Amino acid sequence: FFIVAILGTIFTFLGTSLTNPATGEIVMSKNFFSKEGLLWFLDNMVKNFTGFAPLGLVLTMTIGTGICEEAGMLNSLLRSSMKNVPAALVPYVCVLIGIIGNLASDAASVMVPPLAAMAFMGVGKHPVAGMICGYIGAQVGYAANPVISGTDTLLMGITNDTLASFMGDSAFTVDVTCNWIFKIASTVLCVVVIGILVQKIVEPRFGVYHGELEKMEDLTPSEKKGLRASGISTLVYVACLLVLFFTGVIAAEDGGLIGSPFLKGLIPIIFLLFVIAGVSYGYASGNFKGLVDIHKAIVKQMAAMGTYVGFCFFCGQFQGLFNWTKLGTLLAIGGADFLENVGFTGIPLCVAFILLCSFVNIFVSSGSAKWAIFAPIFVPMFMLLGYHPGFTQLCYRIGDSPFNCWTPMSAYIWMILSVAQTKYVPNLKIGTLIANMIPMSIVLQIAWIIFLVIWMLLGIPFGPGVGIYLPAGVM
Repeated sequence: FFIVAILGTIFTFLGTSLTNPATGEIVMSKNFFSKEGLLWFLDNMVKNFTGFAPLGLVLTMTIGTGICEEAGMLNSLLRSSMKNVPAALVPYVCVLIGIIGNLASDAASVMVPPLAAMAFMGVGKHPVAGMICGYIGAQVGYAANPVISGTDTLLMGITNDTLASFMGDSAFTVDVTCNWIFKIASTVLCVVVIGILVQKIVEPRFGVYHGELEKMEDLTPSEKKGLRASGISTLVYVACLLVLFFTGVIAAEDGGLIGSPFLKGLIPIIFLLFVIAGVSYGYASGNFKGLVDIHKAIVKQMAAMGTYVGFCFFCGQFQGLFNWTKLGTLLAIGGADFLENVGFTGIPLCVAFILLCSFVNIFVSSGSAKWAIFAPIFVPMFMLLGYHPGFTQLCYRIGDSPFNCWTPMSAYIWMILSVAQTKYVPNLKIGTLIANMIPMSIVLQIAWIIFLVIWMLLGIPFGPGVGIYLPAGVM
């Protein structure tokens, strides 16, 4: 925040100004350390916080997934999915479960690795190799998931905040589904690549496990009953959605999906899905006795979001000041002009941006924190070069995810180390974990970039109505 304030002051005294090609207006930097800056801060400090779009979106999704987690549904679902899997398929299944488990965001990094360790032991494989496998799956799940997750809502909110600042009152926004099609395909890519790498690199390095074997507990009758109830209620809910869509209630005017109330209201739809599934499981399994238990589950999950709320307060102030000083717009216009003049556009530009995100990810593990800094610069810059903001967001996610698994700045890799030392290999060091993860993340990054380039050349949409380039007439 203060770095932006100081830079704004310097550029103001230098008289820096550029013409915004989107609006034709002259853009000039503003000085925070002035009467105008003080009045802006007094008028907008609370608005910067409460108006920070990801705040409400993520807290809403946390309530939904939190009910499922506190009811015990997620744990039972993971154990059920990993039970009795053939040995050759265990790595692939653990990666897939880690990716889908990312629906619960960071909770997947805590829940999946220990279960993956038990799944590996059950077929005679080393448990630490299983922990690495499950952990990488949970980490790449931020950019690869067949289901819309909390990360989609978080990044979408930051992207739309940037669009509102850059485009003014324009109604142009991105939906939560702007990367969905590519995410589904990326799920297959990540499962195959990581599964093969675990088998070829990680498992041979750890060899045979000679410690005490730990078995994954079978589901109890009450847990099985809960999963049945959850499954039935989910099917009924999906059936109701299909009826509403095909009768035109939540379909677009032409009866299609793009621009429909279904897509625009996908967050509350997914929220209700989690609530219905979680509550059904809780009551059927006996973990929920009444509304008081549901309330306690919500409170417990929200209590763990204190760090995130604190982040949103300061991120909201930073983003608000960044927009007010016009630094983001100035950087975007200047950067776009430079790239256009040197001819550095197209695929080379996208690859360079992905690699930049990968490098920064080593030092800043929070994906939302990085996008809050990158979005105000790169979304307008790429738009001025003709690229869709949903595509820019996708490039960021591809660069952000693969290196998540081994950066020492992440608290979860230290948790993995602690659990592995306590239960399986007492003398295990952090270097051993990182040394096994680095080659996999590099290979995955290369494979993902190649996959993106092929996707771009084929012209396949990245999400409903979202391609590489902006729709006509937006700028």
